[in-house]
Amino acid sequence: MIPVPGYEDQAVAIFGLGRTGITAARSLIAGGANVLAWDDNAETRQKAQAAGLTLTDLDRANWTDIAALVLSPGVPLTHPEPHRFVDAAKMHGLPIIGDMELFARAMWALPEDRRPKIIGITGTNGKSTTTSLIGHILKKAGRDVRVGGNIGDAILGLEPPRAHTIFVLELSSYQLDLVQTLHCDVAIWLNLAEDHLERHGDMAGYKTAKLQIFANQATADIAVIGIDDEHSSGVMNKVKSSGNQQVTPISSGRSLSRGVYALGGKLFDAMGQTCVEVMDLSSAPTLPGSHNAQNIAAAYAALRQLGLEPEQIAAAIESFPGLAHRLEFVGTQKDIRFFNDSKATNADAAAKALASFDNIYWIAGGRKKEGGIGSLAKYFPRIAKAYLIGEAADEFEATLSAAVPCEMAGTLENAIDLAARDASSSGRTAPVILLSPACASFDQFRDFEHRGDVFRMLVQSRIGKA
Repeated sequence: MIPVPGYEDQAVAIFGLGRTGITAARSLIAGGANVLAWDDNAETRQKAQAAGLTLTDLDRANWTDIAALVLSPGVPLTHPEPHRFVDAAKMHGLPIIGDMELFARAMWALPEDRRPKIIGITGTNGKSTTTSLIGHILKKAGRDVRVGGNIGDAILGLEPPRAHTIFVLELSSYQLDLVQTLHCDVAIWLNLAEDHLERHGDMAGYKTAKLQIFANQATADIAVIGIDDEHSSGVMNKVKSSGNQQVTPISSGRSLSRGVYALGGKLFDAMGQTCVEVMDLSSAPTLPGSHNAQNIAAAYAALRQLGLEPEQIAAAIESFPGLAHRLEFVGTQKDIRFFNDSKATNADAAAKALASFDNIYWIAGGRKKEGGIGSLAKYFPRIAKAYLIGEAADEFEATLSAAVPCEMAGTLENAIDLAARDASSSGRTAPVILLSPACASFDQFRDFEHRGDVFRMLVQSRIGKA
């Protein structure tokens, strides 16, 4: 655990007592703060009490005695409307922060020669894979690395840093909305597409939250920015023109005169005087598709800036085991390959998976997000048939039916059975059964992990019986 200084003998309110909230409370208490912890959910409060926290009903608290409000990232900050405790904090002029800001303050409190390096990663898609990949490469290189943020353990629950520790942090827009002083030695911006608009109001609000990753960088720091979508290309130009930090562009579809890019199945380093081919991406089988090529380019660019050698990085990329629910290879039955891409909760994420294969038997649907799947039309020729589940099934069928054969499967288990039946009798070469829902999971599952775990269990049971 990382103790949080700066609030000794002061009252700090914490609202939201999930994993991050409980850990933040413990870290503040370890730093000497008087924590007033609360959650509106009775079951969550019971779990917090079982974890040793003393609760304080914030509806009855004296807010004039409180120094700050620590908010769980999932609690509405501005949209669709601010939570009542957000309004209370603003009324009393209190800072509204999250556990990532507490972490930032704990790092600033360290002597300069003991502060760790921090690599932050944001983007609509690819954050988890890139974060895990960078952590894997650093571990292979023998570095003292901690991986956290929006992935894995709560950031304040990690082991405190030593002099040469490197933190690799996945940073969601929800978390970045609640930081003020977080300093990233390397800040990675992968991409930007419509998502979380219910939280941020519109694309401008969403982009503004994510831009916070660059806010505290200085001239010695690095910004690695993907330029393959229009929003991100504009971000690269904006950050570069500010002159606040060094900028390295990356791409997974075009050559760059300066930067790192993937093209024709190869990775190229053009950060120096000459352009050098680094590796053949086919040697990284757990990272298929152009979207993963962008993730690889981002990881490579960041770690070259930290002094790792090209051969060292390439060898570690080749040994990366992959990430659950992100185009995770589940198994093969005869010549049919099964992939779990349950993390694809929007159309842009599903596009990355659909672009990676041909002869796809696509399982899609769930609780729809804004925008639908019309943007995926250019990938429809790759889809042999679609199997639709969940609340979005009717809308998806209306979008697909003119171009793609569809079947209303209803449940995930039925969709797998139907897809396996059709793929095995199709006569197609190397058919792929792909769960890439382009939807949230909450209509039928607890979360995308639960959905992916069920898919994996059902597929592996089917393969085992065969």
